[in-house]
Amino acid sequence: MPDRFEKLKEVKKKFITVEFFFKAAGERFKLEQITKLDIPKRKKIFDKNLHRPGLALAGYVELFTYQRIQVLGNTEIKYLTQLNKKKRIDSLMRFFSFNVPCVIITNDNPLPVEFIHIAQKFKIPVFKTPYPTTRFIYLVSDFLDDQFAPQIVIHGSFVDVYGIGVLFCGKSGIGKSEIALDLVERGHRLVADDVVLVSKKGESVLMGSGTEFVQHFMEIRGLGIIDIRKVFGIRAIRFQKRVEVIVELEHWDPGKVYERTGLNTVKGNIMGVEIEMIRLPIFPGKNITVISEVIALNYLCKHYGYDAAKVFAENLKKKIRLNKKSGKGETSASLRRAIEYFEHDFE
Repeated sequence: MPDRFEKLKEVKKKFITVEFFFKAAGERFKLEQITKLDIPKRKKIFDKNLHRPGLALAGYVELFTYQRIQVLGNTEIKYLTQLNKKKRIDSLMRFFSFNVPCVIITNDNPLPVEFIHIAQKFKIPVFKTPYPTTRFIYLVSDFLDDQFAPQIVIHGSFVDVYGIGVLFCGKSGIGKSEIALDLVERGHRLVADDVVLVSKKGESVLMGSGTEFVQHFMEIRGLGIIDIRKVFGIRAIRFQKRVEVIVELEHWDPGKVYERTGLNTVKGNIMGVEIEMIRLPIFPGKNITVISEVIALNYLCKHYGYDAAKVFAENLKKKIRLNKKSGKGETSASLRRAIEYFEHDFE
């Protein structure tokens, strides 16, 4: 199993600030700041998970994961409103004494007056959203999962070919960028060239993108730097794509045995996720662009349940079994025409 990707160093954010969270996600999740104070720069989010602090508000704080964003829905607000004023203040003082990064109120629930006063006293930002709790947690969890996702940098070219994310890898100068350029000219879409940032989403999804600096610029040796978006238009680029196939380009070695049937599928391992990998030998005159298109189309066929290599192997087995039963030789069977009669069609 190839291990070249396993040697790459993973990078991961240790935290994001509450200020960044609000600016990046505020409009997307319809967040409105209730507290009047500016968001403290020191307020940081270290955990991608969210927490509903029902037990903490009730007084049990032994297992209170206060480092997370605190989400208060109908249940928590209903509990606070049914307390008398003294017990409510005691509950809120205890809750806000922990250095929680921020509090988010869902369903646009109205808050007791004491809630805002105490939050501002402890300088804890409070936001509200019209989204129901379950929906909001789903959306924000995805955002935070993306922010804290492990990431590696791969040297290669990443192209969307017929909707399949094909990542071209290989030694420097082997022609990755030229293949990507040829595919773009044929109507496919460039995601990134030279530097590809691959992030792990969830347990089994790898997403690739370019860097903010390079974006969709490409270096072609002998020509220089070109801007794919300016030359080919908006249709020729994508900002993100799922990594689904790795094509490892290597120079043709006459002494090496290459895959001939496609039955022995090789998997590459990127951050613990297995991705279909194809070692493609290249030499002058070989049309790698068309082969790359066929790789994507063949992947689609297999994705939807048709594997040509397995079908061919099964047909071969059936033919051998029939030949053994009938006593006919394999040679005569293999030379039999696919059609028995041409029907006066001589084109």
